Amino acid sequence: MTQQMKEKRSLGESLKQMAQTDPRTVDKETLVDIHDVNIHTELNDRERMLDFIRQIKNPYCYLDNGVVVKISFEGSRSMEDSISHYIRTMEG
Repeated sequence: MTQQMKEKRSLGESLKQMAQTDPRTVDKETLVDIHDVNIHTELNDRERMLDFIRQIKNPYCYLDNGVVVKISFEGSRSMEDSISHYIRTMEG
């Protein structure tokens, strides 16, 4: 297994755990406010998505002006495609 495959598997496992975050019991101090995230448009789609995840810490649960937001992804679109779409809409 290549290093990139190991990293992708590890990220996938981490994201599955993050998706289980309960917004009613999460410690707000551990969450990032979405307004503190900077989208770096000079990066390619994959790097931009990874940078977004690095900044937001948990793409499934974050703060928006102090309010806990919990999102989920469903349908035929993959989580990766959903985050890429979300980032593109945030760009402007």
